[in-house]
Amino acid sequence: MDISENLLNQIKQVKSLAEAGLVFNKENYDAERYEELRSLALEMMSIVSDKPVDQLKDFFLPEQDYPTAKVDVRGLILNDQNQVLLVQETVDHKWTLPGGWADVGLTPAENVLKEIEEETGFKAEVIRLLAVLDKRNYPHPPQTHYVYKLCFLCKIQEGSFDPNFDIGGVDWFDMHKLPELSADRILEEQLVKLVKIAQDDNPVYFD
Repeated sequence: MDISENLLNQIKQVKSLAEAGLVFNKENYDAERYEELRSLALEMMSIVSDKPVDQLKDFFLPEQDYPTAKVDVRGLILNDQNQVLLVQETVDHKWTLPGGWADVGLTPAENVLKEIEEETGFKAEVIRLLAVLDKRNYPHPPQTHYVYKLCFLCKIQEGSFDPNFDIGGVDWFDMHKLPELSADRILEEQLVKLVKIAQDDNPVYFD
C-alpha cells in the first residue's frame, strides 16, 4: 500500500468518526466541531482522490446512523471447462465478476442473484460463500468508500444475455487468458484466489 492509499484510508476513518459524532453528539458545541472535522476530511479526501469537494459532498449521503463499511457482492460462475463468467462494464470497457453494491432489504445471497440477473440476463442460484475481502488489503485504485467484498460461488439455471446500460458484454474466459480487468471491481489475484477456493472446496476465506 503506497502513501496516498494509506492516507486515504486514514481520512476515511476520520470522516467516519466525525459522522459518528454528529449522530450521537448531545451538545451543539460538539456538533459544530464534528461538522468542521468532516469538512476537513472531505477536503483532504478531495486532494488524495483528485475529485472536487462539491462532488464528494453530493456523493455522500448525510449519516443518520453510525457509519459502517459499504458492501459489494460478486458472483463467481464457472462452466464445465472451468472457465469464468465475466461481464464487460460500459463505463470503462473492462471486465469483472457480475455484482455491485448490496441493496438494503435484501439478503447477501438475494443481492448477488439480483445483480447477476440484471447484468447478464441469467437466473442463477447461490452454491456457497467463498470469501469476505477487505478492499484495503489489495492494490485497488484509491476510492472514497471503505468496502467489504462478499464473493459467492453461483450456478446458472436459465436465461440469455441481453445488453444493458451498465454491461456491454458477457463471456467465458480461461484463467490463463483473462481480458483486461476492471481494477476497481476485481483483481486477478482475487479471481485466482476465488477459483482455487471453489475448485478445491476450501473453507471460506476472510481477511
